[in-house]
Amino acid sequence: MLQVAVKKTRGAFALCAQFELPTPGVAALFGRSGCGKSTLIEIIAGLLGADSGSVALDGEVLLDTERRIAVPPEARRIGYVFQDARLFPHLGVAANLRYAERRARGLAYVGFEEVADLLALGPLLGRRPQQLSGGEKQRVAIGRALLGQPRLLLLDEPLASLDKARREEVLPYLEKLRDQLAIPMVYVSHQFEEVLRLATHVVLMDCGKTVAQGGIGEISLQPELRGIVGADAVGAIVDGEVAGIDAGGALARVRIGSGELTVAAANLAAGARVRVQILARDVIVATAEPRHLSVRNILQGTVCGIAADIADADLISIDVGGAPILARITTAARRELGLCSGMRVWALVKTVAIAADRLRRL
Repeated sequence: MLQVAVKKTRGAFALCAQFELPTPGVAALFGRSGCGKSTLIEIIAGLLGADSGSVALDGEVLLDTERRIAVPPEARRIGYVFQDARLFPHLGVAANLRYAERRARGLAYVGFEEVADLLALGPLLGRRPQQLSGGEKQRVAIGRALLGQPRLLLLDEPLASLDKARREEVLPYLEKLRDQLAIPMVYVSHQFEEVLRLATHVVLMDCGKTVAQGGIGEISLQPELRGIVGADAVGAIVDGEVAGIDAGGALARVRIGSGELTVAAANLAAGARVRVQILARDVIVATAEPRHLSVRNILQGTVCGIAADIADADLISIDVGGAPILARITTAARRELGLCSGMRVWALVKTVAIAADRLRRL
């Protein structure tokens, strides 16, 4: 468990953050640029002092201003990957990695060859940093952080300086770290697509404060998220299991709650666990069972909440057998349908609305 409760004032900006994160896993600090995410992880790493508060990792106190405890950064065994790779320009890739390996503290749980294989660094070992692309530099920076044998890895928007193609190049390696190593990670981002793909837990930050935290499915339903991501990105995130693939191999059936979604197969196999984002704008609500429609996804559920949304629209929460989803409909439609909590409804979602970037294998 990572436990944080700190305050810090820098000029006109005030940070007041408090949360607990389970370990291992990937915890995302998510919020707009300037909300205090980087300041917060600098305090966790020991690179910046707090005005007051405490930080503890798996029961060990790293910071406690009341007791005047402040473990130096080099003794915290915390790896840090910055927005820019910060490789030593006078050293080759192998030497950058070996530098971290020599300075490592504690028991070694990952070796040079394993890191090189995990991040596909073999072809890069003989190069200098100036001969690398942005994505390659970040892979080397991640490898260097891992060879320090950290018990916690902090990643401060490591993809922010990369274009879309380079981001897509690095993201699979971050997924491999999550899936193959037990090291806990705190991932800072203001791109919700990255959070959707990587995170197991989310802390929402806004204007220097931590405003919500929880599993990604739980956070996707929180009103605090809506103010950060914007109306078009509001929707539920649900985990499911692939029940089967159609004969042509193009479509997969995914169980969510008591229903099934038909989605693009995307190299999925029966039994695979997947995460699906269903945007509220893509969900249609019916109060009678629909028939003779081209829509493939018809989920029966129960209205479990109604909240005002953007102008002249409401968000309808629908429980599909334990999997809550959201639908955005006009206030006039909600009134005409007589929607209320406890009412049985059907949620309709076009298969084409669940694009590839909203479907992730777990």
